[in-house]
Amino acid sequence: MSAHDLSRLMKFLRQEEWRARFDAVMEEHVGAALDAFDLDFEALAEILGPHWSGTIWGCAFEDLISRTFGPDDENLVDAYLKRRGWNEKAPAKAYMKALRDARMSLYEVSEIVPGQSMRARDMVRDIEPVLVQERSATGSLKPWDRIGARIVTVNGKNILAGGLLAFSHQGGEALLSAIADALADQGAEILDTLDPDLMLADIAPIFTSTWLFETLGSTLAPDEPELYTSEGDPVLFHTVRWPIARGATQAMVAARLADIDALQPEGAKFWNWLETVPAAPAARGRDGLRWDVAMDDGARVLGNIDMKGRFVRLSVSSAARAERGRALLEAALEGLVERPLVEIQTIEQMRQARAEEGPLDAAAPDELSPEQAASLVQAMMDQHYRKALDLPVGMLDDKTPRAMASTDAGRRKVAEWLKYLENRSASQGPDDPMAQYDFGWMWRELGLESLRR
Repeated sequence: MSAHDLSRLMKFLRQEEWRARFDAVMEEHVGAALDAFDLDFEALAEILGPHWSGTIWGCAFEDLISRTFGPDDENLVDAYLKRRGWNEKAPAKAYMKALRDARMSLYEVSEIVPGQSMRARDMVRDIEPVLVQERSATGSLKPWDRIGARIVTVNGKNILAGGLLAFSHQGGEALLSAIADALADQGAEILDTLDPDLMLADIAPIFTSTWLFETLGSTLAPDEPELYTSEGDPVLFHTVRWPIARGATQAMVAARLADIDALQPEGAKFWNWLETVPAAPAARGRDGLRWDVAMDDGARVLGNIDMKGRFVRLSVSSAARAERGRALLEAALEGLVERPLVEIQTIEQMRQARAEEGPLDAAAPDELSPEQAASLVQAMMDQHYRKALDLPVGMLDDKTPRAMASTDAGRRKVAEWLKYLENRSASQGPDDPMAQYDFGWMWRELGLESLRR
């Protein structure tokens, strides 16, 4: 039997007193999500599947293990070992006691060695990152992923307990915000003297609840939800094509476009039209989902402009953006372009058109080898990020990474931005050349290597 086997402890949980306490703890973990999505636990288990429903059960069970009850501070592990400890070997007892004292926290992972280990940095407590021995999770985790977990120290080795929740970057930020709100409710005078371990012991259900709201929100979304832009307009793809006027050239058009502050070039013939002043979202139905594209720095992309042959093309995702884009470009390109042609497609029409076209590279006469593709992507990303170091970044309070990294206060913000970029790139998939991109030069260039942990 494994030294980490808890099956006898779980059987002990069947006692009426402990079963009632476990049910109450489970309600703290899942109750808010069940009410919000109008589900019962059986329906939740069916939606999540056996793996994740088992993980949720494990999170609640490990929370119960860490708690005390009643005037005598009864604890499940202590009660079990007192009555049945004779039936457990020393390693199993040590694991149970370590799990009893472990706390659920949010960790950022790095230095991943698949099947062996990873480095975990606590994002809630100000403590040094620790090396964790882990086989299964390290096979799928990417650098700077965020996980909710309990790290258990047994015989000098750090291992993960069973209740591990994987958070997206946005989900991790939502969790940190929820933790901050929970602490604020306790009052500033308490926070000054609050033990971080005791604080985490009190708020373990927030981890499960936050994860469930994000997971169920995406899982239970309708197959064909209404999509809206950030301004609240229905997504309807517009393509506006202007013929270049007789006597005008692409170079003349490019020179005019270079004078538009809202356009960011991505090559000689392609521009991103970026939002410079965030628009207040319009009211929309509760079932609508926001659909938008953002740059690496968080800047919202309103549309794209490109040139091909004798045409200038604007591509946007709503009628309102098409109208704004036309006004912007026609004023800038007056005399250089003729009357435009406008094509409108719904989401379904766009999907159908792409399906009929087949794979994008189907007609390519020569395919790039993986090495050639990786080299091409490397060169493109090098060029893109070298420029990005000296451009304002939304995540950095609209300051450039280079300027922000020159101050003590800004260094950690830039490090978080770099981790965000690295994590997004690594999440593209093992066969995608972007996933192999090495961001190390950016850390060195900005003098932040000591924060890459």
